[in-house]
Amino acid sequence: MGEKAKENKRKHFIEHWEIVTLLLMIYDFLAVTVAYFAALWIRFDCHFHSIPLNYLHAYYQSILIYAACCVLVFWLLKLYRSIWRFASYSELMRTILATVITGAGYFLIMMLLVERMPISYFLFGIVIQFCLTLGIRFSYRFVLLLRSRKYSEAPYCKRVMLIGAGAAGQMIFRDIKHAKETREKVYCFIDDNQNKWGRYIDGVVVFGGRESILEACEKFGIEKIYVAIPSASAADKRDILQICNETNCELMSLPGMYQLYNGEVTVSKMKEVAIEDLLGRDPIKADMDAIFAYLKGKVIMVTGGGGSIGSELCRQIAAHSPKQLIIFDIYENNAYDIQLELKHKYPELDLVTLIGSVRDSRRIFQVFEQYRPEIVYHAAAHKHVPLMEDSPCESIKNNVIGTYKTAFAAMVHGCKRFVLISTDKAVNPVNIMGASKRCCEMVVQAFDAKIKEGKADEIPQLFTHWMREAVDNPEVTEALRNTKTEFVAVRFGNVLGSNGSVIPLFKKQIAHGGPVTVTHPDIIRYFMTIPEAVGLVLTAGTFAHGGEIFVLDMGEPVKIDTLARNLIRMSGYKPDIDIKVEYSGLRPGEKLYEEKLMSEEGLRKTDNDLIHIGNPIPFEIETFLDQLDKLMEAAYKNKDDIRELMMEVVKTYHITNK
Repeated sequence: MGEKAKENKRKHFIEHWEIVTLLLMIYDFLAVTVAYFAALWIRFDCHFHSIPLNYLHAYYQSILIYAACCVLVFWLLKLYRSIWRFASYSELMRTILATVITGAGYFLIMMLLVERMPISYFLFGIVIQFCLTLGIRFSYRFVLLLRSRKYSEAPYCKRVMLIGAGAAGQMIFRDIKHAKETREKVYCFIDDNQNKWGRYIDGVVVFGGRESILEACEKFGIEKIYVAIPSASAADKRDILQICNETNCELMSLPGMYQLYNGEVTVSKMKEVAIEDLLGRDPIKADMDAIFAYLKGKVIMVTGGGGSIGSELCRQIAAHSPKQLIIFDIYENNAYDIQLELKHKYPELDLVTLIGSVRDSRRIFQVFEQYRPEIVYHAAAHKHVPLMEDSPCESIKNNVIGTYKTAFAAMVHGCKRFVLISTDKAVNPVNIMGASKRCCEMVVQAFDAKIKEGKADEIPQLFTHWMREAVDNPEVTEALRNTKTEFVAVRFGNVLGSNGSVIPLFKKQIAHGGPVTVTHPDIIRYFMTIPEAVGLVLTAGTFAHGGEIFVLDMGEPVKIDTLARNLIRMSGYKPDIDIKVEYSGLRPGEKLYEEKLMSEEGLRKTDNDLIHIGNPIPFEIETFLDQLDKLMEAAYKNKDDIRELMMEVVKTYHITNK
């Protein structure tokens, strides 16, 4: 059969809904007729022979016309175009309106033009009409409800616990009940509100508070947990999720209040619980308006701009109208990726992407001389602890000397602020990477102190390339005497999702079926998200006065073993059953815990209660600068005793493993 013939056949075919509409119209006509006869019958004590003949004649004379008018009104109010399996408040209100309109009209016409009938006739009639016309419509939904309940009793339905018996939890509950494809059934609610304990929501008990989660899981055989508490604090969510993670149940969470306000609370809107949900604190929120107002219209340079933190810095800066953004990175693939992304998203942005090394004195001087950045975010560094333990001299060359050269070029060329990205591994370091970052902090603190003394021109020139002509230039000397560059360091914890982060490694290991390797069962780390890290960097760059070390209050540290096991559960597996967890032992240069500040530094508050400033630790600046010359020489000669030399420079550095 050709396409045209098929189309003609479809045109002559009556749709299913049209048949349903016709049958419903016939039913309504009969229902109205029966309703008012029943009203008259009830009025006279359910004895047909007791009904006066004049009332019967009035009924016979009017009822067919009235019934037809009812069908017409129902049509005009679109009661024949609703999908009754989804009947709701709207259909109820339109049915009430149709009944009131038709009943009132019938009352007036009968009383004025036909026969004065008993008032009870109209009252009984309108009630019976409403029940019959509404009942047939909602009975379909009721039948579907019974079928869905029967379906939910099937043995393969997943047993679900809902945490949160508030508005969001009840919306999720209804969505699960009405979505057959989910094949899930809610067996209990958990809510911290004691007034709800022991009470029922549509036949499902509110079992208790968070302390009852484990008991409820065992009692009801729970397999999946939905966490629908969008208004809860981060600490409460952390506590609840940690309890849930002891159950081996699949975990899903409603992201936040936005979905509740917008009526988007459905099972499809639930997300898998993210690791950052377990940080136990609210996200750090900086005053971004003030920050971006400061960045607007300025020439800004990001070294290491293709990395995790560097690229996010570039994204945030690009969105707020800098005069020019300079991405400087040695790895061309990363630089190219962020360049393409920013050009596509911000076609008007004056974007410069440069390849080069911060260790190259001539290159870094050339870049600063040509572009004259006003703000520098120095994210370029080697950060991988075990790799740096194997190549300690590279850590010195890239981190310490690279920072020195970049900071020196910034001073010479009138940079206003230089922000060094450091790490909590710089606190009492036990590895060469942490020691090198502490040394970087000392570099910027030394430079800041020299500038405030007006003696920046006394800072020694550490250059491996022949730069005598440049540094002896009278203009350079004069620039150093008058420089006002403000140097500041920002100390990070472990950044979730960054390159080298433990999370991507764990995910790869889980994807390959395990095992997941943890160095030690007791190892702990502080964690922060990339947006928090970037917010801290930008805050430091905006409000620094020179010499500070900004530190984020990252809440309580997290055990890596717990993190790994939670990630396994969130991936739908059971730790040590489906995916093994193995302990590989501490790697060279690794310690069980990280510290945010050295004890002697102390803390000063900022306007943001969760961002603090560590007071500079005093050290002999002249001695330190002299030692750097020897340290650089040893690094470029790849000497084996580089760690011992670093211990002389960074007094808090202690070698634990080689």
